[in-house]
Amino acid sequence: MASSSPKDKKYDVFVSFRGEDTRDNFTSHLYSALSRQNIQTFIDDQLNRGDEISESLVNAIEASAISVIVFSEGYASSRWCLDELVKILECKKEYAQIVIPVFCRVDPSDARSQTGPFGISFSKLEERFKENTEKLRTWRKALKEAASLSGFHSLNIRRESELINEVVNHILKRLDEVFRSRDNKNQLVGVESTVEEIESLLGVESKGVYALGIWGIGGIGKTTIARAIFDKISGDFDGSCFLENVREESQIPGGLACLRQKLLSNLLKDKNVMPYIDLNFRRLSRMKVLIVFDDVTCFNQLESLIESLDWLTPVSRIIITTRNKQVLRNWGVRKIYEMQALEYHHALELFSRHAFKQNHPDVGYVEFSSKVMKYAQGVPLALKVLGCFLHKREKEVWESAIDKLQRILHPSILEVLKISYDSLDDKEKNIFLDVACFFQGEHVDPVMKFFNASGFYPEIGMSVLVDKSLIAIDSYIKITMHDLLQELGREIVRQESIDPGNRSRLWHHEDIHEVLTYNTGTEKIEGICLDMSKVKEIRLNPNTFTKMPKLRFLKFYSSSINGENKCKISYLQDSGFAEVKYLHWYGYPLKSLPSNLSAEKLVLLEVPDSDIEQLWDCVKHYSNLNQIIHAACNKLIAKTPNPTLMSRLNKLVFLNLRGSKSLKSLPSGIFSLEFLTKLDLSGCSKLKRLPEISSGNISWFVLRGTAIEELPSSIERLLRLGYLDLSDCKRLKSLPGSLWKAKSLGFLKLCGCSNLQRLPECLGQFSSPLVLNLAKTNIERIPKSMTQLVMLRYLLLSYGERLQSSPKPSFIERGRLALQPFLGIVEDTLSHMLAVRLQEIWRGFSMGKVHIVLPGNEIPKWFKFQSVGSFINLEMPPDFFNNSRVQVDPPDMRNQTGNFGDSFSKLEERLKENTKKLQSWRNALKEFVASLSGFHSLNIT
Repeated sequence: MASSSPKDKKYDVFVSFRGEDTRDNFTSHLYSALSRQNIQTFIDDQLNRGDEISESLVNAIEASAISVIVFSEGYASSRWCLDELVKILECKKEYAQIVIPVFCRVDPSDARSQTGPFGISFSKLEERFKENTEKLRTWRKALKEAASLSGFHSLNIRRESELINEVVNHILKRLDEVFRSRDNKNQLVGVESTVEEIESLLGVESKGVYALGIWGIGGIGKTTIARAIFDKISGDFDGSCFLENVREESQIPGGLACLRQKLLSNLLKDKNVMPYIDLNFRRLSRMKVLIVFDDVTCFNQLESLIESLDWLTPVSRIIITTRNKQVLRNWGVRKIYEMQALEYHHALELFSRHAFKQNHPDVGYVEFSSKVMKYAQGVPLALKVLGCFLHKREKEVWESAIDKLQRILHPSILEVLKISYDSLDDKEKNIFLDVACFFQGEHVDPVMKFFNASGFYPEIGMSVLVDKSLIAIDSYIKITMHDLLQELGREIVRQESIDPGNRSRLWHHEDIHEVLTYNTGTEKIEGICLDMSKVKEIRLNPNTFTKMPKLRFLKFYSSSINGENKCKISYLQDSGFAEVKYLHWYGYPLKSLPSNLSAEKLVLLEVPDSDIEQLWDCVKHYSNLNQIIHAACNKLIAKTPNPTLMSRLNKLVFLNLRGSKSLKSLPSGIFSLEFLTKLDLSGCSKLKRLPEISSGNISWFVLRGTAIEELPSSIERLLRLGYLDLSDCKRLKSLPGSLWKAKSLGFLKLCGCSNLQRLPECLGQFSSPLVLNLAKTNIERIPKSMTQLVMLRYLLLSYGERLQSSPKPSFIERGRLALQPFLGIVEDTLSHMLAVRLQEIWRGFSMGKVHIVLPGNEIPKWFKFQSVGSFINLEMPPDFFNNSRVQVDPPDMRNQTGNFGDSFSKLEERLKENTKKLQSWRNALKEFVASLSGFHSLNIT
């Protein structure tokens, strides 16, 4: 079957009717109703007709997407009407034209069989053409075919107005299907599931008007989704209006008044409506309406367009698309749908449609297309713009263009994304630019402190940026930003000046190399972030930083594992660093810190692998050092620390002395600092002991690779200690019996403590879930108290010859299961002898969840249960399947039967109207179970 594109159609609807029967009643009312819906309709209102239908009429039929046939009693008495009918059915076959019959006071069976009053009118025509049997046969066949189609019957819908409404709504839906199909071929990709999800949200029962917000960054597809939903469901409403570009239109003088006029005109289907007359809102209060407010940027816009939702009926629906979540909160929107980027395969398809005019890349362009995918990150706007930009260009041009995109954002993308940035105030803009240039992926806490010290009011500023989709905070409490938004921020900074030395922020190694090598920095520079692994050695001028009096942020780091300091300097002039609040300098080359580093302003100090010798003497000038110090230095604390220092570090939060190989002891009051929560002493290879602990709030304590021989018994006073890492403390001989009193301890890492031969019996007294790592130790036996440890969650062991067996856990003997799932992992090579001991140890834990990891590719002969294939069949006790631990049988999951099926049926009841979604879930469950090649609880416990 051939088909023509809807875009080639001149008319939406062609109406075939018998003029004498319906011209002045049903057909005229139908035409008016279609016109009010802006449906382009062809209707032949000529009173005088010849013997043959005209060529223009034939063309009109072919140029229509839908043909409506109004069957009346006299329809079959007109040769003209029957020839139209034949042509309509030809177009149905040839062009897949939609045909909708309407039986106006005619029984469909009479039309099919030419009987009754309808048959009488046909017999009159039949008498005239009795010699032309072929023509009569064609007409009869056409009548039978057309009258058998699904249509509308006036005998079922008595009121003519209701019948017309039903016909018009059906036509709207069919037109939407036709044109949506075209859009899907040319534009829409990967939106079906989103449309279905939002449609289901709009279908919920509501006591008041249900308003839904669609929220996300510019170019993510909010308007496209809203339009797709509007086109799909608007026919179900008495009135509907899609107000596009509210932000842009409202900026024009009188723009909001024009939008209000358009809103009321579309909803009331009255072009001459007066926008400020209460009568209009009274009329609206009787209608079921659908409104889309697109690209709303502030609450006042909504308030001006529709004063109150109370004017609308509860069955009405409102959709608001915005980049600002606060707008939705102010309007009391019940549900906010966050738009997500396209998945990779959908993104590639959308890009290919614009770049190659097909659904996939051309041969030879796959790798280039993959690079574009990485750059666009699933944002439809970027995919379309770049696809059009690269269409029919040579490979060399593609390569050059992609390289350019890494430095310069495409103007069309920049224009759209910058709208959100332009709406920020100065403080918020500074936060956005700092994140884009320096803090992507950084933990929130130190960044917030830095912004506070910079006077940016980050509590409200960060909140605004999140609401406007410019940044996000992930589940790890880190700041994230879409790559295109990061490029936006950096492009804004680049546009400050063609000369890098006159820009506010520097992050690209080439720009920084130029500024530092030629000492061209200026007072404009506020931040520098240099990955030293990307540059050769830079010799700094002693007055380099005196030329940057506004410098707030300085970070010289190395992304290379074997990094080194590439920024060399013999000394620093004193006038620099006065405004610096964040200083990170890997391998800092001088013996002491800059003398004018302001304690009142400094937020973070980190100088890993440096040669600093006098940090403590320097810090004594910083009596108000606040927030955070990171100071990992090879020669740090070569002298005994000044005991008066502790009182001056009363705001210290995180102390990192990692790699301080000269460190032999700690100040006695180090643990008593009120705000100190993290202490990292890893790699302090000369540290043999810790001071006694009187109190402390440390939650994270790392002693990895130190010379510690024992922990002080006073460690029990660290009541908030949750993580204790003693890995590779090869001199550690024992743990204090009081350790269990550190009630918050959840992770104890002892791997590599090769001199550790025993564990204290106290380990069984922990009250919180514990992760215990004993790999590569010389533990002789697992103490009996561990079998009492109901809350043991994870145990990592590797066995040596000294390992002895363990008694059966008492809670198993009492028939009581562990409260938490138990996971045990055994690694390292196992001999048969050790395997026997292993079985004795794990026998007691067999009622828990046990994973055993064995190196190699063979199952040891001593392993009791063995089988060829993916499953092991075990003989179970008669009452085993009554055990609540047996949850799902794979066939039940595959077929949605049994207990699993009961659970699925509850969801099925809720979504019974969404058959497509339910079927997709059923298929997914079936496919998932079929793909399994592992174990399940019916085979292994």
